[in-house]
Amino acid sequence: MTHTPRPAFELGDLSAPLIQAPMAGGPSTPALAAAVSRAGGLGFLAGGYLPAAALAEQIALLRGQAGAAPFGVNLFVPRPVAEPESVATYRAALEPEAARLGVALPEPDLDDDDVWPEKISMLLEDPVPVASFTFGLPETELIARLRSQGTYTVATVTDVDEALAAQSAGVDALCVQGPEAGGHRGTFDPAATPGTTALDALLRRIAAVTDLPLIAAGGVGTAKDVARLRAAGAAIVQAGTAFLRTDEAGTQALHRDALADGRFTETVLTRAFSGRWARALRNGFTDRHPRVPAAYPAINQLTKPLRAEAARRGDAQGLSLYAGFGFREAQAGPAADVVARLTAAA
Repeated sequence: MTHTPRPAFELGDLSAPLIQAPMAGGPSTPALAAAVSRAGGLGFLAGGYLPAAALAEQIALLRGQAGAAPFGVNLFVPRPVAEPESVATYRAALEPEAARLGVALPEPDLDDDDVWPEKISMLLEDPVPVASFTFGLPETELIARLRSQGTYTVATVTDVDEALAAQSAGVDALCVQGPEAGGHRGTFDPAATPGTTALDALLRRIAAVTDLPLIAAGGVGTAKDVARLRAAGAAIVQAGTAFLRTDEAGTQALHRDALADGRFTETVLTRAFSGRWARALRNGFTDRHPRVPAAYPAINQLTKPLRAEAARRGDAQGLSLYAGFGFREAQAGPAADVVARLTAAA
């Protein structure tokens, strides 16, 4: 296929082969992204859930803090609600919890597109070095327009079929997300059961069908993880949970503490908080709601006041404590120290 001219940025330009994963909902901040980029990696802002004006403000702050260092912005690709008929049932299941906490559940907006058109227009009018996409693919024409503006484009994929579709769409690189990853799975089909192929094997499968650079994402907590994944075919490695306790992250205190709390011993794959599969620390909320419809973002809207009230009460059992397999390796301190620790063998 014919590609537009390649953007100036390349993954190989980074002195540290590490990307700080975009983590929507608060953990990703301009300060965190800037610290990672200044340390030689690639810092990312999470555009998901943010109004366009708020994202523009964060980009401006990041530019001021990162200097000439490259950075990225991630957006959620809007998809129709997969199981809209089941939203009312889950709402009814949440009502007793809402009553106990003294909060009202909102009427979900099934047409919520996360202000996608406004954010895309902003990235076209004021291009950033790197743009990545989760939950699906932008239109091929849009990817070409972004690339023609100088933006390096990355698609999050979770299997071979998604990788081939992303390659056909013309992206520059693939972020290969394994089942070990914390936060939302990037699966294109919101109703699909996420794959369970370990990241190392998934990298090899995808490397066999594409020559695009591969970014390995999932369960990265040590320098050995980084070295192992690069040996499996990754050009560079992405870590998210490893940065949750850093000084620059916007992670809630309850979330930070839970990552090191011996009472939280495992992660689970759950749709309880948002209606999309995500990996989080197992807690009371995930246990109470094991069967939840594929109804993102409606479910996310429904649970938002419950999570906010749990945070106000200091109750980590009611929060979405997103975390990957390597959560026990997350350490407090400067983000630059995490970059240095994870890339020590590079």
